[in-house]
Amino acid sequence: MIRAATEEDVAEIRAMIRELADYERAVEQVRTTEEQLREALFGEHPAAFALIAEDDGTGRVAGYALWFPRFSTWTGTRGMHLEDLYVRPSARGGGHGKALLAFLAAICERRGYERFEWWVLAWNEPTIDFYRSLGVEFLDEWTVCRLSGEPLAELAARAPVALDRTSAPPGGGSYGPLPRQ
Repeated sequence: MIRAATEEDVAEIRAMIRELADYERAVEQVRTTEEQLREALFGEHPAAFALIAEDDGTGRVAGYALWFPRFSTWTGTRGMHLEDLYVRPSARGGGHGKALLAFLAAICERRGYERFEWWVLAWNEPTIDFYRSLGVEFLDEWTVCRLSGEPLAELAARAPVALDRTSAPPGGGSYGPLPRQ
């Protein structure tokens, strides 16, 4: 069964995030707290959304998917970015991953999202093979870019004006929601 995550699932989602990071050989990079997840998923302005896959026989949590909307300037429409898709090893092969992806695709269809995108590690051949079996298109001509840590701080320091909750961009408009201070 696939269902929307609830606040009661936050601890289980955090545990699965750590399991996924361990599988991806990066568990030491996980810093997310339950409080951060609760705010991101169920706060006043959710940053992301999550689905839970439960085993029909046992009712145990088998996996999860965590996603957020994105926007394409080329299509002029929203899309979906899948941040995490994880099925516990003991539940793999039971159709949970395919069910989560199908549910997410249905959300895209219902909301008029034209794109459903995510990343996969190049060494993760079993997952790549699974995605290929679904007809997923791999965009080999794109390279993922990331700016974080000290390089992010250094570039931010070069901004021509300091951002605060009251400053507006030149010419008016909005920078979007600024974090609480």
